[in-house]
Amino acid sequence: FSGVLAEEVLRALLELQERLAATTAWAPVAGREVTLSDVCYAPLNPTEPGLGDCCVNSVTQYFQNNGTRLAMTATQTNGKETGTVDWRDHLIYCVNSPLSFKDITALELSCTAQYGGP
Repeated sequence: FSGVLAEEVLRALLELQERLAATTAWAPVAGREVTLSDVCYAPLNPTEPGLGDCCVNSVTQYFQNNGTRLAMTATQTNGKETGTVDWRDHLIYCVNSPLSFKDITALELSCTAQYGGP
C-alpha cells in the first residue's frame, strides 16, 4: 500500500479529523460556541448526537477513527501457513464487506463506522 493508503497518510488523516472535530465556532444568534455535534448529520442519534454519532465518511472509519485499531497486528494461521495480519488485511476485507461486524482476520475488528453505519 502506498500513496493515499500509506499508513503515515492514514495517521495524518486521523490527526486532521481529530483537530477538525475539536473545532468550535462562536454562533452569535445562539449566543454560544457550537461544535461539530451541533451541526452534523447523525442518522442513528439525531436528537442529541455526540461527536461519535456524527456521520463522517472516511477510510479511517473502517477502524472507527481509532489509531490503536489501525496499529493492531495479530498472528494468523491458515492451514500450514502462519503470518501476521494488520490494517491492510482489515481494509481489504472491509472494502469487500463494509457491513461486517467482525472481519475474518485474527484482528476480529468491525468494519462499521464509529457512528454505527457502513
